[in-house]
Amino acid sequence: MGRYSLTGFLSMWEVAWQEVRARGLVLAGPSVTDFEPPWSVGLLALLRAQRQLPDVHTDNLFSERCTEPERYDHKIFGRRLASLAQVNLIKKARMLQRIGTDFGVPRLFSPAAFWTLPRIERMLPDSEEKQADYLARYMLLCAASGALEGAWWGPLICHREGLIDDGVPRYPKLERITHYAEVTGALTDFRIRPALHALKAFAELIPGSCYEGRLNASQMLEIHAFRSEGKLVHAVWTINGRAAALIDLYSQEDLQSAEYRSRDGAVLGEMPSLASEAPIYLCWPPDRQVSVKAGASVLKNVAIHRHIAGKTHHFFREQGWQGVVLAADAAEASLLLQTIHPDRIGAPLAESTLRHARNAIWTMADPRKEGARLVVKQPVKMHLHKKFLDRFKPSKGLRSWNGTSELLRRGVDAAKPLAYFEKVGDTSLTQNFYLCEYVPTEFTARELVTTFASGAESFAGIREDAAYRQLCAYLLTMHGRGILFRDLSGGNILIDKVDEDHLTFSLIDTGRIHVFGGPLSLRQRFADLVRICNKLHGDGRRKFLTIYLSALHKAVALVALLAVLHLRREGNCQAARRAQGMEAPVFRSPKIRQIQPVFFSKISPKRR
Repeated sequence: MGRYSLTGFLSMWEVAWQEVRARGLVLAGPSVTDFEPPWSVGLLALLRAQRQLPDVHTDNLFSERCTEPERYDHKIFGRRLASLAQVNLIKKARMLQRIGTDFGVPRLFSPAAFWTLPRIERMLPDSEEKQADYLARYMLLCAASGALEGAWWGPLICHREGLIDDGVPRYPKLERITHYAEVTGALTDFRIRPALHALKAFAELIPGSCYEGRLNASQMLEIHAFRSEGKLVHAVWTINGRAAALIDLYSQEDLQSAEYRSRDGAVLGEMPSLASEAPIYLCWPPDRQVSVKAGASVLKNVAIHRHIAGKTHHFFREQGWQGVVLAADAAEASLLLQTIHPDRIGAPLAESTLRHARNAIWTMADPRKEGARLVVKQPVKMHLHKKFLDRFKPSKGLRSWNGTSELLRRGVDAAKPLAYFEKVGDTSLTQNFYLCEYVPTEFTARELVTTFASGAESFAGIREDAAYRQLCAYLLTMHGRGILFRDLSGGNILIDKVDEDHLTFSLIDTGRIHVFGGPLSLRQRFADLVRICNKLHGDGRRKFLTIYLSALHKAVALVALLAVLHLRREGNCQAARRAQGMEAPVFRSPKIRQIQPVFFSKISPKRR
């Protein structure tokens, strides 16, 4: 009888049932993990047949496999049918409660459901902040379901997913769900994570309330109302990376009379202007009636990086202009707007202009710090076909803002964004601005590849293999977190040397980015690397790709490495000529052929 076998479980259950009944205690179970109705029905049927049903039906109602608590579960009918079935956390909780009721056990509890930090970090670096976001959103949805009597996170003290970090990276042999064989680590090393504060805030505001329903119908935004004897609470949040202007959700009178609490329960000294992926609580007296505006939704096409330490996003709408300003507080935002207000930016001066072609790019003084500079980008020339095609896209200023926000949100360094502005209804497509902080830099990747192409053995004192390895690590992070840059030329990759052996990289010109929910495919990676590889000499290209591909998953890397190594086969003159960009090499293996047109055929002497 194994610990995880059905026979072993039923034997342990019989012992537990006898002991609990002898002592007049409450028995909870069977704690099926995730949403698995066949197992829930089957186990409850077996226990009913043995006349050993629990008093409380439990299910570890995880949402981690969906990434975000609000998402439809793609594990049930697949990703393509997930939006048709629309099985989300609330629906799953209600279905499980119905199953329990049918077996005479209407009480439902979820004793464990959590997000591990390593899993979050696959895509997002702000893992502890995201852990807190997910906990608050998960608990609010569980309360909104009306099906759960209670829910718990699971591990309280644990380095990997606990609400308190014990400072011990090694994961214990016995998983810490609700049972602890021991508490490891020294008390002085214990550290409270934001998720514990988020749980405390939820526990103070929501349990014991009457749920009045979801107040909006749009996707990507959640507004839920809870009323108690003490207050009316609206919990408001968006999905990851999106934002909603509060002025689009509520009347000005309701906003001014509300008390605002952060996800972690802190009373906010300033009225926020945006709702984001970190829930906020709007509180009013219990007898107040508050309605949400019809059509309440997220800002169209706007992405933000919510978790920038010490910064807040301030929504701007004035005189036909709309945008977002990133500042420490309302006072700093006001100071910035005295200079960067779209009606005050003005035209670029000749001495401060960096580029003036399709886009004008220039610098201006940063009013926050003497000697600091800001970079302004504005489209000034639009070809006729672009005027037609681009009217169906976000403005160029917003695309640059979104691209940079997505890079930073996923832990890929880029020039820090400051603001974007766009004229609502602008048909010229030129009345929009993107502003970021000026990045003083030593080099660009163009200089790096040119240096090695000229035969030099080192760049800024760093040898060729080491330089390629560091650049590959940066690009692997970007591609592994779902970013297809689409303009990876050497001039768009800025380089600084931080010490004798290390380079740092950041990206500019981010308006063409496409974002995906998972790592890029091999085909997408090759398509993105074309521009940077075109500037490399033949041997450098092989070295660079070998380093890049060796870091991928073994099964993926093997096929791609065979393609690269094929070019190095001694005596294969035809392949050697083609590797220099003169003609695409032909591979016999079907698996190699499928990646050949994506990368090698795009290398041509003209682009070099």
